[in-house]
Amino acid sequence: MLVKVGLMSRLEAAPESLPIGEVARLSGKAPSSIRYYEEIGLLEAPERASGRRRYRPTVVRTLAVIETAQRAGLSLDEIRLLLRATPGDRAATEQLRDVAEKKLPVLREAIERAEIVRRWLEDAARCCCPTLDDCPLFEDPVRLPERSLVLL
Repeated sequence: MLVKVGLMSRLEAAPESLPIGEVARLSGKAPSSIRYYEEIGLLEAPERASGRRRYRPTVVRTLAVIETAQRAGLSLDEIRLLLRATPGDRAATEQLRDVAEKKLPVLREAIERAEIVRRWLEDAARCCCPTLDDCPLFEDPVRLPERSLVLL
């Protein structure tokens, strides 16, 4: 039996856990974002070893789900609802369908509005009028949608 002297014993985190820096590297998320997601309940509080956060490897997939859902326009509250269901539970996919069905009409309207504005801007880019007073683009304000959508 080999005994090592002078070593302090300490509780080591399980080898399958990841420090926040590694989670950040693997997910592409800043550590501050990861901590924020914990704070608002999107991520479970991780285990701690010597006061440092240690995450299960599955957190990387959860962060990918959050990123994808955000890119699709889901709010953090909507994402929280999706994440509450267990992975094998159909509730998550049913919740996703419900959110998508509610968001699709809004998105379709935004696309239609953007297309109208795009056509107007293309006409404006081709405009050769000497002044705005002479420009027919400003004769019919109804041609453009109301200002409820910010495009830039």
